[in-house]
Amino acid sequence: MNFASDNTSPAHPRVMEALARANEGYAPSYGEDTLTRAAEARIRDVFEAPEATIAFVATGTAANALSAALLCPPWGALYAHEGAHIFYDECGAPEFYTGGAKVVPVPGAHGRIDADALAAAITAQMTGDAHSVVPSALSITNATEAGTVHRPEDVARLAAVARARGLGVHMDGARLANALAASGAAPAEMTWKAGVDVLSFGGTKNGLMAAEAVVVFDGARAESLPFRRMRAGHLWSKHRFLAAQMLAYLDGGLWLELARAANAMAARLAQGLARLSGVELLHPVEANEVFAAFPRAAHRKLREAGAAYALWPETQSLEGVAEAPLSARMVASWCTQEEEVDRFLEVLANALG
Repeated sequence: MNFASDNTSPAHPRVMEALARANEGYAPSYGEDTLTRAAEARIRDVFEAPEATIAFVATGTAANALSAALLCPPWGALYAHEGAHIFYDECGAPEFYTGGAKVVPVPGAHGRIDADALAAAITAQMTGDAHSVVPSALSITNATEAGTVHRPEDVARLAAVARARGLGVHMDGARLANALAASGAAPAEMTWKAGVDVLSFGGTKNGLMAAEAVVVFDGARAESLPFRRMRAGHLWSKHRFLAAQMLAYLDGGLWLELARAANAMAARLAQGLARLSGVELLHPVEANEVFAAFPRAAHRKLREAGAAYALWPETQSLEGVAEAPLSARMVASWCTQEEEVDRFLEVLANALG
């Protein structure tokens, strides 16, 4: 019963097989190998973006921070949801990679930025005065940190607010596969056709060992990317091992197959939770994350039974009034099994009486 995080899941066997094949013999270094060229071409094909510039990195934080640096000068402001990973969970990496840009949090229900709040936040800083940061970029997380999904029209609406005020648009797509699987949208529809300039294209949460890609749809913004990646320490010498993962991921639609599996298990869990008295679902469940509140005593029983998941926020304690509700995050991954979901629900139902 492991719902701790999709980061805790193993790499998919096809990915490991691809890595083993890539390990045979010698290959040019620093991205000059045939696997890297093939992976770049495959991403361009998947996103219907033949002119896109692609840079592989090992972590989502690096992808986000490098993307921010392409869009924001040191005196710039990047707007993101108040619960976004780029604001809340990256230890100042975007500020560091940009040389000092400010990440500005914007509110919105269920992990989605409110368009009116975004417009107001940008307008408030469009002073033209040297005492204020300059609005420079918007970052949209998809799927969101609340487990919800922006549809292409949602992305386009937010991008329009940004573009009307001269801002570039970034998408944190650490769970983009889950968003696409949930919405049925094509990758191009969800990204550049909706106004996205730069994408952090994730794979580590969805079956890869460690591989992400910065995908720049606006060529004018890509010039400094090779230098920024090298300066940040993310130009792997044995680059073929990043590319091999990405090729396996995209081959035959594996990435969407894995995301659909994770989403289905999250939906199964959410449906079961909704039937239990004493459980409150906190956000719509659209991708692979489920947020719910239920009594502290039930959390204790689940932990005793071996269930792994996170109290959310993590500052909550299992010590205290038994009847008091605690909120939690449960994350399904590509390899979550129906039996795990059903066992979790069984233990919780028994604990609730």
